[in-house]
Amino acid sequence: MLSLAECIQLALEHNLDIQIQRYNPIIDQYTLDLSYAGYEPTFNFSAQKSYNSSPGSFIPNSIVQNPSFVTESANFNPEILGTLPTGLTYDMTGPLSKRTQNSTNTTWSASPGITLSQPLLRNFWIDNTRLQIQLNKANLKISEQALRLQIMTTVTSVKTAYYNLIFDRENVDVQATALKLAQQLAAENKKKVEVGTLAPLDEKQAESQAASSQAALLLAQHTLVTQENTLKVLLSDNYYRDWANVSPVPTEQLSAEPQPLNLQESWRRAVTQRPDYLEQKLNVEKQNVTLKYDFNQLFPELNVTGSYGRNAFNSSFDDTLNNIRTDQNSFYSYGAVVSIPLGNSGPRANYKSGKATLKQVLLQLKQLEQNILLEVDNDVGQVESTLQQVDATREARIYAEDALAAEQKKLENGKSTSFQVLQLISNLTTARSAEIQALANYNIALAQLSLDEGSTLEKDRIDLKVK
Repeated sequence: MLSLAECIQLALEHNLDIQIQRYNPIIDQYTLDLSYAGYEPTFNFSAQKSYNSSPGSFIPNSIVQNPSFVTESANFNPEILGTLPTGLTYDMTGPLSKRTQNSTNTTWSASPGITLSQPLLRNFWIDNTRLQIQLNKANLKISEQALRLQIMTTVTSVKTAYYNLIFDRENVDVQATALKLAQQLAAENKKKVEVGTLAPLDEKQAESQAASSQAALLLAQHTLVTQENTLKVLLSDNYYRDWANVSPVPTEQLSAEPQPLNLQESWRRAVTQRPDYLEQKLNVEKQNVTLKYDFNQLFPELNVTGSYGRNAFNSSFDDTLNNIRTDQNSFYSYGAVVSIPLGNSGPRANYKSGKATLKQVLLQLKQLEQNILLEVDNDVGQVESTLQQVDATREARIYAEDALAAEQKKLENGKSTSFQVLQLISNLTTARSAEIQALANYNIALAQLSLDEGSTLEKDRIDLKVK
């Protein structure tokens, strides 16, 4: 026994389409985190040890000999470089070297410094890293909206399958009742034929109707099994283990509770809440960001650069560090670098293409909005129409019941024929089936309206954090 709320909860927890879609925001979040890696600094370090031994040599035309010497050196080069969100690049270095000659003469040297470069035109207000960050933020929002849409679509499918299941179950009862009435009439006609008060043709007609009713019942039973499977697939992620031998039985009955309809309000909801519409607006936002980047790339490169550092040279490591601290020997530089591409046809073509793409995306947004308004308009009309059908089919069923009851009395009094009774049984069966179908269609139409106006989650009180 399952209520509609229980079915929706099971779908939120086990529906495979939802489970698959849930991973997209997670993946896009990782992609966004990755795009921030462009601002992470890089640390480089190199160390080198060298040894050089040179023999002594005679000075030409002299008996004096140059002494031999042995030189040992060690070089250390730490470096930290990276980029800031303003586009500023930095490179901090701290080279340090030790040189020893003949194991007695040792000197230390160091020249720590920093070099900066800040773009002022191209790559100033946006560069590729900032472009990717903004695009990935939009992609994350798009995947979140896609998840909302998937949940809404699945919930609507569950509702549709649930209402259709109620119809199919009740339709089996309707067909079973029709078969019972046809069999009763066939049995009564057979007795009358045996006593000679009824023609054999009437018996055959009743038996034919009973056979047709039997076929209709079998078809209704098969349709019921198919509809059960439709619902079970929506609720499960392991059909064969959990649901293969289960027949879900709805606890609710079909009813038609009139709902207040306001086309203008439904339109407003649709263009503010529908995930696919919000996705398309995010696509427009992405294209605006891309166009901003393409426009920036039209400018030449103009970078201001500067560097500053300190030189130190001494016979001991401590004295060398002290020289750095006291800033006895500093160096610095500043300047500008200009790079002007001759022609610049590539960036110009990209910018023109981006402008055309933006116009196209805006038209797609307008087209989607128009289609949404049309869908909602049709949905409101469908809800109104199916509610009227509920009233009409209810009256038709009541009339068919009264007509059959009256005709059965006439048949008992010999003032009617079994053919007319059979026809009225068929009419009643059709009327009963049409009534419950109208009830199911009305509830399905309400669910579709909620989906198309983007209010499914709100009306069913569904939290996207539900897993």
